[in-house]
Amino acid sequence: MKRFHVHLHVDDLAKSVGFYSKLFAAEPARLEGDYAKWMLEDPPVNFAISTRGARPGIDHLGIQTDDPAELAAMKARAEAADMALLDEGETTCCYARSEKHWVTDPQGIAWEHFHTLGNIPVFNEAAGLPSTGTACCTPTPRGKPIGIPIKPSTSCC
Repeated sequence: MKRFHVHLHVDDLAKSVGFYSKLFAAEPARLEGDYAKWMLEDPPVNFAISTRGARPGIDHLGIQTDDPAELAAMKARAEAADMALLDEGETTCCYARSEKHWVTDPQGIAWEHFHTLGNIPVFNEAAGLPSTGTACCTPTPRGKPIGIPIKPSTSCC
């Protein structure tokens, strides 16, 4: 099964947790000082909020898979469509260890495709990562990954 993923930046985590807990009629599955996540079953959504963004709003959208084969199929479709793809492989972000890659739609909205491998006690294990900035481990602000051409290019830079 695949689960739709939404990550929002919020200004006031406590106020937003209260609002979304009432809206979803459910408490967060994960709650930290700067982050909250609901794993909703109906509809199946991984909905996350954090205070780590530069400004409130949508950081990125995504699809979370239940198994590595689903993730590999999504990656193969992106490669076959010649989409710019950033493959992070196994990484840590949002209090989880995941296998992931990113694509960006024509409007610049980042899409994260990932398979969660397990929970970790910190937002990110990367050494030297600032405590503020983008919500997830994307290389540029607002969750928009830098596209890497799938097919090798003959030009440089």
